[in-house]
Amino acid sequence: MKHIDLSRGRISVTVNHHHPEWTLDDLLSFAERINPKRAFLFVSKVLGKHIPVAPSVMQKSYQDLAALIPKNLPYPISVIGMAETAVGLGAGVYRELKPDFGENAIFLTTTRHPVETLPTLGLFLEEHSHAQDQFILSSHDALKHQHILSSKTLILVDDEISTGKTFRNLILSLKKSGLEQVERIILVTLVNWAEQHLVTDDLGIPVEVVSLLHGHWQWQDNNKEIDIQMPNVSSTQQQSQKIIAPNDWGREPTFLDCSVWQQIKSIQAHEKVLVLGSGEFTWIPFLMAEQLEKQGAEVYFSSTTRSPIMLGQSIESICLFKDNYGLNMNNYAYNVKHQQFDRVFLIIETAKDSVDPLLFEQIKNLEIISYEC
Repeated sequence: MKHIDLSRGRISVTVNHHHPEWTLDDLLSFAERINPKRAFLFVSKVLGKHIPVAPSVMQKSYQDLAALIPKNLPYPISVIGMAETAVGLGAGVYRELKPDFGENAIFLTTTRHPVETLPTLGLFLEEHSHAQDQFILSSHDALKHQHILSSKTLILVDDEISTGKTFRNLILSLKKSGLEQVERIILVTLVNWAEQHLVTDDLGIPVEVVSLLHGHWQWQDNNKEIDIQMPNVSSTQQQSQKIIAPNDWGREPTFLDCSVWQQIKSIQAHEKVLVLGSGEFTWIPFLMAEQLEKQGAEVYFSSTTRSPIMLGQSIESICLFKDNYGLNMNNYAYNVKHQQFDRVFLIIETAKDSVDPLLFEQIKNLEIISYEC
């Protein structure tokens, strides 16, 4: 058992089993949420969200997770990545599965950015989150829409399961949205802590869990009176800064044929490079980071986020700025400011002038890449 003392209590974790190539210390560390509902956060070392990580390490996690997923699944299959944290993880797992399933499997993500031009399939809550409302969007492509409604297998991907409530809420929402033929559900996660919490018997559908590590956690509150002022980061509206990038990476159901649209020139092999995704927009930036790493540079990938986390434990530095969607919402880049990078590429799905100028003061050598002509 491992104990981590935080300002509001102690988190204790017990590992029951782990993949032979992934231990607890390989997969995660800990931090404190700025959230009155839940004080602690499992911070992934392989996800590329709060800690910069080499794309090749991320790819290995996709490969090893996908290898654990059964192949004798009934078609059609829908693979769903959970926003914002597991959008890239879901896409990476789907990419590994596609050679086996082809277009019998489709990929989509949940989102907090509803798109006016796309039909909404459902809405559900991530109850412990800083931003509870999540949408599931469909497509005007009749074949893609029907694929989802006709799904016999759901593969649901998140970075960790702590109680299983979020997955449960998503499954119930999908059933209400007309997915009445589901025969099998596979929950895919880097770390599964929900062995003692996951309740699925009443869903009437067999549910299996695939993970690189599983165990359980306990939280012991120290009852200290600490004033938690959580910033309002829950907005799901479309505001002044419009999304100008395609949604073909998963916000709209996709067979994930998207690719990097821009080559970055003049990267030197000796340069240390950070590629930053932006919120949910992580898969295309990851592909760019992966491409640069294959060219021989020392590359790391991470992403901005709306998730408010305290400094300390695995969070060594924080960049605070306003979001690039015009929501006037706090966004963060973690574990970037204290490091030295020769070049930092922030890749966004909005216009270049949507980036808060404060970010240039906090991140040296920052360059913005956008779909703007």
